Formats: sequence, C-alpha cells, structure tokens
Amino acid sequence: MFESYKNVLKRGGSHLVTSLRAIIFAVLTGIVLGFVGTAFYYGMQTVTAMRLDHPWLILFLPLAGVLIVWLYHLLHDEKDTGTNLVLSAIHSNENIPLRMAPLIFIATLLTHLFGGSAGREGAALQLGGSIGNSLGKLFHFDEKDQHIMIMCGMSAAFSALFGTPLAAAVFSMEVVSVGIMHYSALVPCVIASLTAHGIASACGIAPEIFPIASIPAFTAKNALIIGIFAVLCALVSILFCKGLHWTEHLLTRSFRNPWLRVLAGAAILIVLSLLTNGDYNGAGMDVIARALRGDVSGWAWLWKLLFTAVTIGCGFKGGEVVPS
Repeated sequence: MFESYKNVLKRGGSHLVTSLRAIIFAVLTGIVLGFVGTAFYYGMQTVTAMRLDHPWLILFLPLAGVLIVWLYHLLHDEKDTGTNLVLSAIHSNENIPLRMAPLIFIATLLTHLFGGSAGREGAALQLGGSIGNSLGKLFHFDEKDQHIMIMCGMSAAFSALFGTPLAAAVFSMEVVSVGIMHYSALVPCVIASLTAHGIASACGIAPEIFPIASIPAFTAKNALIIGIFAVLCALVSILFCKGLHWTEHLLTRSFRNPWLRVLAGAAILIVLSLLTNGDYNGAGMDVIARALRGDVSGWAWLWKLLFTAVTIGCGFKGGEVVPS
C-alpha cells in the first residue's frame, strides 16, 4: 500500500514538474515573441505609411526583389520553403534555422515598402516558428517538447501581431494538420499567446477591428443566404490556394533563374498597380475597410488574388491568408 502511494506521488510530482517547466518556457517564448512581434508590427506600420505617402516607390519594386533574392542567397537559404517548413517541422525533425527570422522580417518589410501585395501572418508564423525552435534547441528539449515550442512561438507571434490570443493559440495547433488538434500544446500555446498579447498591448498595439452596425435576424431566408455565401467563400478560398500554386509554378517554369523571376514578377506588379491606382498593394486591410463601406468593385477579390499570387509566386515575402 505504501509503495502504491509512493508511486502515485512520484508520478504526480513528475507531472507537476513537467507542467511548471512548460509554463515557464511558454511565458519566456511569449515575452521574446511579444517584443519581436511588436517590432515587426511597428516596422510594418512605418513602411506602409511611407508607401502610401510616396506612391512612386512602386517603381523600385524590382530593386527590392533583387535585394530579397540576394539576402537569401547570401545566407544560403535559396531553397527556403517558408511557412511550409515551419509546419512540416512539427511532424518531423526538420530543422528551422534561426536565420529564417531576420530574413523574413527584412524581406516582408521590403515587400510592403515597395508595393508588393502580401499579408503578415506568413511572416508571423515563420518568426514564431524559427525563434520557438531555437529556444527549444537552446534548452535541449526532446522532440515532442521541441514541436510544442514551435507551436508556442507561432501562437505568440500571431497573437502579438493580430491581437487575437485565443484564436492564435488554436490556429497554431490546428493549422499543422487539418482535422487534428495537438491538445498537449493547448496550455503552453495559450500562455505564450496571452503573454505576447499582453506585451504587445502594453506597447500600444491595438487589434484590427471592423465594427458591425447591426446583425440581421436569424431567419430561414437569412440562414440560406449565409449558407450559400459560405459555399462561395470556400470556392474562392480553393481558387486562391490553387492560384498561388499555379502562378508560382508558371513563373518558376518560365524563369528558372530566381533573379529574373523576381524582376519579371515585379514588372507585372508595377503594370497591374498602374492599372488599378495602387488599390491592391500592401496587406489589403484598407480594401476590407472600404468593402464594409460598400466602396469597392465587385471584382476586388479577384484583383487582390491576382496581385498576391504574383507577389508570392515570384519570390517576394509575406503572408497569404489576410489578402483573402
């Protein structure tokens, strides 16, 4: 009987130590990514304001593209797969190099400064995954804990940038594999996410908010309309994903040299920008705001899809989700 109680206490103590360890390192990850995310947020705000104040910067987009390709070549990361590497690393032992963080940080700012059409979430996931993975290696975590640290980093960076701590925690756990939730990472991810959000809020970062004046009553007719709308959104999402892959494949096949590919993509974006008065450059948050006012073309979604597909496909950096 005494041995039984002793074993129970031993196992309980082991679980307690493991839990405290996870909480401590989740807080540490949140603190680090909170400050990194804050720096990235203000960097994005600065370059976006500069681009809006100086529309002629779009003419230097080819130069920015060449600089991005050169940076990745300089650090021997030409075959970088970006967010895909972060996601696949949670399933395997693939290494996420720390150099991914400064590369995506600088490359995304350059993309947005000179008019590339991309979001921020891809950069957030790469920043978080890279730094989370490096912290895990620094403290010699085993494979399982290393994967949790990557998800904690993703949650923290996403939360700091977008101000949605709970959504960020859940997103980082479910985006890895559709239909599978990594529940073992739930508590660490939530703690890391809330910590990063607290730091970002203290530094003056406010989440993007789009107020809705009134919500329609839930009736059979409205339910049917919402259902049809959801199906259409799903189809657009599929088209968006396919468009990204098709455009990247087409540009890669047409221009095998990455330097020529980014120059060709930049030239296409300049022409498209001149045709649309620069409405679809940058992250596209202004397009969402105008859409809520009813002040955009019915084809705005298709323009934004095309801009983002060319931007990401030719070698510029950023995110793919927000433009949708």
